[in-house]
Amino acid sequence: MSTVPAEALPTGAPAVRTGAADDDEAAPLAPSARLLPALAAVYRAQLSRARVARIPLLFVATFQSIGIMVLMRGVVDGGSEARAVVAGSTVLVVAFVALNLLAQYFGQLRATGGLDHYATLPVPPAAVVLGAAGAYASFTVPGTVFTAVAGSVLFGLPLSHLWILAAVVPLAGAALAGLGAALGLLAPRQELATLLGQLGMSAALLLGVLPAERLPQPVGWARDLLPSTYGVEALARTFDRDPDWAAVALDLAVCGVVGVVSLALATWAYRRAAVR
Repeated sequence: MSTVPAEALPTGAPAVRTGAADDDEAAPLAPSARLLPALAAVYRAQLSRARVARIPLLFVATFQSIGIMVLMRGVVDGGSEARAVVAGSTVLVVAFVALNLLAQYFGQLRATGGLDHYATLPVPPAAVVLGAAGAYASFTVPGTVFTAVAGSVLFGLPLSHLWILAAVVPLAGAALAGLGAALGLLAPRQELATLLGQLGMSAALLLGVLPAERLPQPVGWARDLLPSTYGVEALARTFDRDPDWAAVALDLAVCGVVGVVSLALATWAYRRAAVR
């Protein structure tokens, strides 16, 4: 290998290295995957896993909501109370899977060191959270549709506007899944994450299914803070003969904003848990 003569170098210039490469220099890390491809990969993996492991639990969630509507049928005849019961029971399926099960999943992932696996991959934290949340929310679609149709038939409500579920399920699912992921990641112990997920689902049950006008005022304030409330309200309004679409859109917008905030909180909680 040829070298540059010393006299050809300018005064004070560093000497030219004659080696081919610096063995001590660390190789550059692989570039981080882009958000959308990484999100799609995590979503497919989580959906495949959920399809195998969560089908019995989805059946339980759907059966639970149907049972609640059958029980409420004996004390509610119709009107706004019937609309609240059907809408609350429908969104309860989303809460059971997206909030309760996702809190348990991330709590288990943190407790067993599963976050270390994701931390070694060039995957953005947002892709992990959004992919898992999207998979669990998508998994609730069959149960929510079946519950909404069964409840509408049971209480004699119109079926013509059930297409609104195409907006209610992803928006309410995003809000509840983000909350569930944050609870699972922030809980110091796996058992506490399970407890928080159960409490969140119970709150969605009590505050979502019961008609709002029958709740005490302090409980009504707590209901307004629950992310699923706005999905319930949007769906309940569409059972009217002439729905107030502006109010429906406002409820869905609030639900979407809450979903963005809760998913951002879950992403922050994932980063916090992954570096510990």
